[in-house]
Amino acid sequence: ELLDELSNGLWWQIAVDDEKATAKIDGLHQQFEEARARLHERFEEKIEKLQRGDELLPGVLKMVKVFVAVKRKLQPGDKMAGRHGNKGVISRILPQEDMPYLEDGTPVDICLNPLGVPSRMNVGQILETHLGWASRGLGVQISEMLDAHDASQAEIAENLRKKFKTVYSKDQYKAEITPLNDEDLIGMSD
Repeated sequence: ELLDELSNGLWWQIAVDDEKATAKIDGLHQQFEEARARLHERFEEKIEKLQRGDELLPGVLKMVKVFVAVKRKLQPGDKMAGRHGNKGVISRILPQEDMPYLEDGTPVDICLNPLGVPSRMNVGQILETHLGWASRGLGVQISEMLDAHDASQAEIAENLRKKFKTVYSKDQYKAEITPLNDEDLIGMSD
């Protein structure tokens, strides 16, 4: 009956002789206030969402956003997969200076277990690796031609035409390279 006469806000001001009970009451009061603040915040968010209005197009009931890719630092134990059905687990991560490097000093990005590729007869992976190496080598050669500072534009174009004759078939060369003037050829190669 005594509590009914007091408002709810005054209940927390009631003093108790026992210190443990007072500490418990203070803890409960703090939990109550935190829960009330969270509830009030959720309520305000819902009101704000309703008052903001809909940004959806007519006929659209709900918008769903899905974020899949998350960038994070690679670490041992992470799984990786290629587009040829090849998969594996990162076993070690080394500093770049400890990685093997090519004859020209280019560091290698990743080393695969040599037993894992042929044993699975993954021809697509082997083919793509070889085509990638060939494309990179061709790109380096073309870059060297384009970066020749002492050569004129006509000389650069002539060197590019000679190179493309060895790369393209006769029909492709006639169809794609022959119609280009020197400037267009250099622009395409760059």
